[in-house]
Amino acid sequence: KVYALERGTVIDHIPHPMAMKVVEILGMTQAGILTEGMNFPSQRLGHKDIVKVENLKLTPQVTDLVALVAPTATINIIEDSKVVEKRAITVPMSIKGYLRCPNPNCITNVESVATHFVREGEASQATVRCTYCERQYNKPAELVT
Repeated sequence: KVYALERGTVIDHIPHPMAMKVVEILGMTQAGILTEGMNFPSQRLGHKDIVKVENLKLTPQVTDLVALVAPTATINIIEDSKVVEKRAITVPMSIKGYLRCPNPNCITNVESVATHFVREGEASQATVRCTYCERQYNKPAELVT
C-alpha cells in the first residue's frame, strides 16, 4: 500500500515499467520520501506506475519532461493532504541535455556538447529532431540518458 502525502507531488498514470525513468528525469536530489509504486492495475493503461515525492512541488518545465517517457502521466500537487493542482503534461518544444542522440557521428557524441532536441509536430505524436545532426526520432523515451 502507498501512503497519502501531506505535501508534495504525485505523478500518476505512468505506463509500466517507466517509473524509474521518471525518477531519473526528476533528478531527485532533495531530502524527503520518494515512493515508487509499480504495476498497479489500471483501467486506462492495463498496468501503471505511480511516483510520489514528499515536500517537493515540481515546476511545469520539469513535469513536462516526464512526457518524454510517460505521455499519459498526470501531475497532482498536494497541499494539506488535498490535491490543489492537477496538471496534464506535454512534450516540450525544446529539450536540452535530457536526451542522447543515437547518431554516432553527431557532434554531441564526439565532443563535449550538450544535446538539444526540438519537438516536431503535435505533442501527442512525440517525435523529436536533433538540432545538430538534424535526425528525427519517433521514440524519445528510448533517448533519455
